[in-house]
Amino acid sequence: MAFAQDATGDAAAGETAFRQCVACHVVVNEAGDTLAGRNSRTGPNLYGVAGAVIAHVEDFRYSPGLTALNEAGTIWTEENFVAYVQDPTSYIREASGNSSARGSMAFRVRSEEEAINLYAYLASLAAE
Repeated sequence: MAFAQDATGDAAAGETAFRQCVACHVVVNEAGDTLAGRNSRTGPNLYGVAGAVIAHVEDFRYSPGLTALNEAGTIWTEENFVAYVQDPTSYIREASGNSSARGSMAFRVRSEEEAINLYAYLASLAAE
C-alpha cells in the first residue's frame, strides 16, 4: 500500500478537491471511522485506494472493466489513478486492452494537478 510519501501532490489541496467526490464516495478506515465524505453508496469506499489493487473493496459491484483490471492485479499507482479520474472509460479501455470496456464513473476530474492532489490526500488518510 502506498503512503503519503509516495504521492507527489499536495494533500491539503487534495482535501479541498475531494469535496467534489463526496456525493458518491466516502473514506472509512478499518475501525469504522469516517475520515472524509459521507455515507454514500454510489461509489466504493476510497480508504486505502493508493497502492491497492484496482477494484479491491469487497462486496462493491464494480464495472466489468475494473473487475478485469483487478483480476490482472493492476495497482492504483498515482499515474493510474490520475489517468482514471480524468477519463475513466478511456483509462479502462487502454489499461485492459478492451476497446469496448466501460466504467461506471461518469464524473471526470478537470485537471491533472487536481487529480494528483486527490491521490496525495487519499494516500495521506491511509497513512494516518
